[in-house]
Amino acid sequence: MFCGLEPRAPSGHRSLPQMKLLLVGWLLASVWAEAQDYYNLLGVGREATVREIRQAFKKLALTMHPDKKPNDKSAHDAFLKINRAYEVLKDEDLRKKYDKYGEKGLDEQQGGRYESWNYYRYDFGIYDEDLEIITLDRGDFDAAVNSGEIWFINFYFPRCSHCHQLAPTWREVAKEMDGVIRIGAVNCGDNGHLCRSKGINSYPSLYVYRAGQKPEKYFGDRSKDSLLQFSMHFITTTVTELWQGNVFTEIEQAFSSGVGWLITFCSETGDCLESQTRQKLAGMMEGLVRVGWMDCSSKAALCEGFQTSEDGPPKKKMSLLLQIREIYNQIINHLPDLPLLTKDTFQSQLAHHRWLVSFTFGEKNTASNEHKKLKAMLRNDHIQVGRLDCMVDAELCLSLYIQKSCLAVFKGMGVSDFEVHHGKNVLYNIVGFARESVSAHVTTLLPDNFPSDRKEPWLVDFFTPWCPPCRALLPELRKASIQLAGQMRFGTLDCTIHHHLCSMYKIQAYPTTVIFNRSSLHEYEGQHSADGILEFIQDLASPSVSVLDPESFQRRVKGRAGGEIWAVDFYAPWCGPCQALLPEWRRMARLVAGQVMVGSMDCQKHQSFCRSQGVRAYPEIRLYPSQPSPADTYMTYSGWNRDAQSLRMWTLSALPRVSVDLSPESFRDLVLLGPDHWVLDFYAPWCGPCQHFAPEFEVLARMVKGEVRSGKLDCQAHQQTCQSAGITAYPTVLFLYKKKIVTIHNVDQKLPNVGKAHASEWSILQH
Repeated sequence: MFCGLEPRAPSGHRSLPQMKLLLVGWLLASVWAEAQDYYNLLGVGREATVREIRQAFKKLALTMHPDKKPNDKSAHDAFLKINRAYEVLKDEDLRKKYDKYGEKGLDEQQGGRYESWNYYRYDFGIYDEDLEIITLDRGDFDAAVNSGEIWFINFYFPRCSHCHQLAPTWREVAKEMDGVIRIGAVNCGDNGHLCRSKGINSYPSLYVYRAGQKPEKYFGDRSKDSLLQFSMHFITTTVTELWQGNVFTEIEQAFSSGVGWLITFCSETGDCLESQTRQKLAGMMEGLVRVGWMDCSSKAALCEGFQTSEDGPPKKKMSLLLQIREIYNQIINHLPDLPLLTKDTFQSQLAHHRWLVSFTFGEKNTASNEHKKLKAMLRNDHIQVGRLDCMVDAELCLSLYIQKSCLAVFKGMGVSDFEVHHGKNVLYNIVGFARESVSAHVTTLLPDNFPSDRKEPWLVDFFTPWCPPCRALLPELRKASIQLAGQMRFGTLDCTIHHHLCSMYKIQAYPTTVIFNRSSLHEYEGQHSADGILEFIQDLASPSVSVLDPESFQRRVKGRAGGEIWAVDFYAPWCGPCQALLPEWRRMARLVAGQVMVGSMDCQKHQSFCRSQGVRAYPEIRLYPSQPSPADTYMTYSGWNRDAQSLRMWTLSALPRVSVDLSPESFRDLVLLGPDHWVLDFYAPWCGPCQHFAPEFEVLARMVKGEVRSGKLDCQAHQQTCQSAGITAYPTVLFLYKKKIVTIHNVDQKLPNVGKAHASEWSILQH
């Protein structure tokens, strides 16, 4: 997709940052005027989660699909629109581009095909409607499996018949293990990158995850009993039989460490919880209470000692008619509340210790009860847990801009260094956040500590809590902050609270991530990942792309000398596809460093000059060869794929040949009988990997030029010569060193960055 030239800016003096943002605003207005909003098409709000978007699309697909309307000629086009809306909004990176630039910021090839009606009816989002099964996506997977709870996760693919056969059993397992271990599912159709990163190569794949341990794959049969038996192996909490010799010691030891007891009393009539039920309760209550049982048929006197009266029930006895969930709820209700912090103790408590604080406004609900478990779950992380009532200490909450119930981690450096939790209000997400936050270096920003005039560099993420791409970016920021500790500070600013600061910086889409480096501001455009952020910051410190203006373009590109080759991106800052290209262009520049010079020209700033060069649409990518001709010819990139590797292959293909084409005669005279060392590429013209490898071989040839000669032999034209050299596959590279032959394998992949100092990186076999 290309952007046309923008309209002429209004007259009057404005700074470049102001002009850029005004033009973005104009573009957004025009986009929404000409296209129907994707959120409206699906009938969801802008705060909708991926799961909600998938559910909304499925409902529409079942009624609007062309298969259901065979006589409606407009059904195909109408369905393409909602399918395109779904494909964009389910993807965090595409969704951010759409929110910022509208449809003009997207690749126009997106959403050109769809599945049959049966696919959406039977295969689409198998577990989206199941409350007991937690559907995990890329944004919350790591926080879930690192929370300290046990997770049994089903990685499935929508078209997999075995996955559908397992689904009813998986639902039964989820209901049976509800509250004991977490039962999850990952749709690898929507989360391909996540599944590949976890090594998933068959479906369904069932794994148990425990924090700090290697995932364990399930290989047994997929019956309910087998799956439940496998799950129970991971509940290691013990259930203790109590008797006269240990009961008082066990209870005193538990109470001294702040842990209570749940005791079931068994009589000869058999009114006792089953062994497996007691084990499940122990798993659910781990760290909160210990679970034990007492045989009252043989220890009647001991059991009577726990009675409040001769005929009354035991103090700790629970009705056997209660279901396991009811027993759990009764125990949670009887646990003490989180310790209460006040304005008098808040500052001193947070000065030297790490705290997870629950801010409430007088209310007490089911979530508050669940929060009682946090103290036990975070004990080994040395994170204390408390609560603060903002109805009582309103002034303190206002000073922190706490306006509604939330949780926040204070990192032991005082009141000002904290991070608010914006994920799901469930224990696994809260615990995962707390563990990440205390080791990361991300701070919730307020007007008082906003880094507008700080000397040290800051990365500031402008976000809103209702925005799913914003929430998905937050854990990636934490990862990046650990990598850059001591080099850059990280902060987040909630634009629903601090409207004036967000307006001051003309923030119009979320998330918007900006690097503040003294007087310089750099907006991050790239994937929502820690690696993408680190690459961007690395490029700021050591730019791989030369920023060109008319003078430097004439001098460096037009007047290039010494065999330089230039690749230049002509772009406009307001152009969505241009913004999408920027991180890939920087990545490509690093990949071809030392081979090709890479530059960029801002055609909004230098509009008349770009027009004089014949640039009529953005982005336009040109390659200027090493020897400028009088007409100054150039090559224009016309490929659809604008990723770094595709651009790199196109750029390297323009490098002048260093290797020579060999015939049988020259192979004998120059290679076999000559005095030089040779590196040789044996290829066939019809071989796809050979074509991809050709520019890589030229890179190698340039690197060893002067010490080793490079040659290519066409094995389709010279079969006998290749056979006599022992060539059985293409491409094959031979290195002839002092008449010894070394075969270099795996040349269908990109060669390592090899020179004399990197010879150990080669995979070689000497004959």
